[in-house]
Amino acid sequence: MSTTNNINSKRKAILLLADGSRYEGTAIGKIGIAGGEICFNTGMTGYQEIYTDPSYYGQIVVNTTSHIGNYGVEDDEQESDSPKIRGLVVNDFSNDYSRKTADGSLQDYLEKNNIVGISDVDTRLLVRYIRDKGAMNAIICSEDLSDDELKAKVAEIPSMDGLELSSYVSTKEPYFVGDENADIKIAVLDIGVKTSILKHLASRGAYLKVFNAKTTFEEMSEWNPDGYFLSNGPGDPAAMPYAVETAQKIMEEDKPLFGICLGHQVIALGCGATTFKMHNGHRGLNHPVKNLISGKSEITSQNHGFAVDLTTLKEAGSMELTHINLNDDTVAGLQVKGKKTFSVQYHPESSPGPHDSRYLFDQFINLIKS
Repeated sequence: MSTTNNINSKRKAILLLADGSRYEGTAIGKIGIAGGEICFNTGMTGYQEIYTDPSYYGQIVVNTTSHIGNYGVEDDEQESDSPKIRGLVVNDFSNDYSRKTADGSLQDYLEKNNIVGISDVDTRLLVRYIRDKGAMNAIICSEDLSDDELKAKVAEIPSMDGLELSSYVSTKEPYFVGDENADIKIAVLDIGVKTSILKHLASRGAYLKVFNAKTTFEEMSEWNPDGYFLSNGPGDPAAMPYAVETAQKIMEEDKPLFGICLGHQVIALGCGATTFKMHNGHRGLNHPVKNLISGKSEITSQNHGFAVDLTTLKEAGSMELTHINLNDDTVAGLQVKGKKTFSVQYHPESSPGPHDSRYLFDQFINLIKS
């Protein structure tokens, strides 16, 4: 077992929600102030993968599982180069960690990456409140500020509705993943891609070139890829006309196209559907989804606060519903009629999470080969 000295162990911290709800706790991570939309993840494991998922950019994450930090952090478990969450709320934070392969403590990791957090919060009470009231902005503060000062800062935080965030997390320059001698070339539009997604595609014999979010179809097509992939990512898909246009042009050329999460929503927008901000998003590792084509159910990993509107999907007439979320009947997957395009709202790479849906990567590779 390894230990770390938590300099914040006795320092008070405050969590203030936009509606005035106030929670007291203990400071963790960096001393400071952090604001963003508050959301919760119900996963029991995989906290480092969650914190480094670019889809969480600009958000304060509440972990519903009680014990956080007890297995430390490991460099190989990053889904991007650094944590993308804005802040962290937990119940029981562990300064001690026990794992042979760990590279350090979660406290040191958060502090190093300037993540402000709060522990000793009744997260069951908080999650029930957020569940009932819906997603809202919040602020964590471990500095000496009055409630009035904090309320003023919360009011300055922009709403996630209408917010374009992919350009903040996308790669600045193109880069390659996989074997350059592979038989298949896939162009990846990085609107917030997770590392494990790239690994799954490359492990199936694909050579990937990852492009900046605002790269045009014409620029990507100069590489002569065999297929295209639209990644996950943060923010409101309706605020990304550049990505929608790129998806439309890929479909016009009838190139193989696979989208995940935000990429799924972008494809739907490109086909005439609309998206909406959910009362509370789906964020966890155990969301049941039904594949309407095979009739089989899957337990999936999900992380999204927007969804495709089912009514407009049907009215558009160009898409077929392929998957539904069994908790609330929201759209979980689609394919475009007469095109080599399909997408899912959830994360088949499941890092962290179950492996039920990894067949979708094989489906994409087979589509390209055919």
